[in-house]
Parts: sequence; C-alpha cells; structure tokens
Amino acid sequence: MSQTKSATKLRQVLADADKIIVCPGVHDGLTARVALSIGFDALYMTGAGTAASRLGQPDLGLTTVDDMVTNAGMIAGLNRDVPVIADADTGFGGPLMIARTTEKYILQGVAAFHIEDQVTTKRCGHLTGKELVDTNTFVARIRAAAAARARMESDIVIIARTDAPQSLGYEEAVTRLKIAVQAGADVAFLEGMRTKEQMRQIVRDMAPTPCFLNMVGGGVTPLVNSQEAKDMGYKIVISPMAGLTSVYLAMHESCQELKNTGEIKDRYTENGKVDGGVRDVFELCGLSKCVEFGKEVGGVSFVNGA
Repeated sequence: MSQTKSATKLRQVLADADKIIVCPGVHDGLTARVALSIGFDALYMTGAGTAASRLGQPDLGLTTVDDMVTNAGMIAGLNRDVPVIADADTGFGGPLMIARTTEKYILQGVAAFHIEDQVTTKRCGHLTGKELVDTNTFVARIRAAAAARARMESDIVIIARTDAPQSLGYEEAVTRLKIAVQAGADVAFLEGMRTKEQMRQIVRDMAPTPCFLNMVGGGVTPLVNSQEAKDMGYKIVISPMAGLTSVYLAMHESCQELKNTGEIKDRYTENGKVDGGVRDVFELCGLSKCVEFGKEVGGVSFVNGA
C-alpha cells in the first residue's frame, strides 16, 4: 500500500544501529512546515498540541479520534518522504474502536503511533493523578492495533506506552511493556520517568526492543539532548512542546505589544528585509510551488503572478 512508504522508511532507520530519530513536536500545518524547512527527518504530532490548537483545551482526553486523525493526516500529507509519528491516546475505545483508529491512521499515511494504558478519560503523562486500565485491557489494545495492521497489510509502527511508574511502579511498567511487545508492539515507551538511571535502565530491560523517549519542558523527566539520549540507547526522542511553546511565547509577546502600543512593528533581517512577513509565511506554505503548478497545467489564475 502507498500509505506504508513512510512507515517502511521509519523502520529502516529504527534498524540502523548508528541512527537516532529526533522529532520536534508539531500541532498544525504551519509548525509542521517550519520543522520541515529546517530539515528534520521525522515529525511528531502531539496530542496535547492538537487539543490546544484545535479545541483550545488542555490535554485531558477531550480530543476525538477524528480530531487526531484529521490533524495527523494533514501533517503527514505535507511531505510523504518525512515520517510522522502521532499520538493516538488510548485508541479511543475498546478493541473494535482501536482497530478502526489504526485503520484511519494507516489510510492517512502516518508512519507510527503510540497507544497508552490510561483510562479513556486520560491526561497528559506529566500531570498527576493518572488512572490506568489493567494489563489485560492494555494488551488487548495493542493486539487490536496489530490485527488491524495485518489486515490492512501495512507497515505502520506500533508504539506501546505505559504510564505505570507513577502508580504501579517500575517493575510493573516493564512487565506491561514486555507483554505489549509480545502482542505486536514494535517500540517501548515508558512515560513519566524521574531519573536518568531509570531512563538508562528501561533501555537495558527492554533490549532488543527499541525505546522511545519523551522530553517535555517543565515535565517530570530529566531533560537530555539527542546525543545523550543516543548514548543511553534510545532510538526515538521527541520534543513534543517545541511548536506549542514557541507559538505560545511568540503570540503572547506580539499580543502584549499590540495591546500596549497599538501596533505590531515589523522585524527586519540584517539585509533590511521584513522578517516573518506575510509573503514569508505564504512561501513557507508553498506559494511559489502552487503558482508554478497552476501555470504548468494551463490554469489562468496566476498568469499575472501572485
């Protein structure tokens, strides 16, 4: 299937002992375009960012499968050569619904997604008070996703995430991840680690299964750079708040300026050009390519430019 192209590419990188996949968190088309322009080899669609950008709500399990799939598919469609790893929360229901969720992600061209063991009314992994389903329910989620993948003849990567350390302890978390791998998961994701030693230990305990590391600014897990993560043995490291935090800070600054002065002044580059003006944004989003395509196929909308 054509939808598996990016998933296959992701698997090839996972199999390369010398490489680590570093993903900035993106939550909409613009933040994805910025990350692509910088040259990242993969992107991460954040569930928290999707909730904040599409709903204006916190990450408390308020997004639906359609909110998440639509956003992930749009991001994946911007450049089919760059794999997109997406949050799939709890799978949005029982095994039948999880299979349907998996199919939707596959059809949208997503390369990988993670499913967790929180209850359906989940919350961000770096908040407190998380409630978990039992091990059998969690494993059934992974098994349902793997069955749907096989039925679709897809190569999509399934990432099993557990939030068990907070309430059930480290050993139970490892047990859950190992059973999830047996059920069809390809990558292990231990959320909410609090020490670097635990970050190293899970890689050792889950070997040879590749491990996934979540670097959240202001979260409970110690922050490390990508080289240190690689030295620890991780294969995928995400910075999910990269886009969301940047937008929050920049928008706050601009709105404060407009409120205080009545205007937002242009910023200039060293060459005296407006930096971040409207054409810069449109070009980032493919303005020239759209114009050229229109001309190539005989359209008349852009004969006088744009």
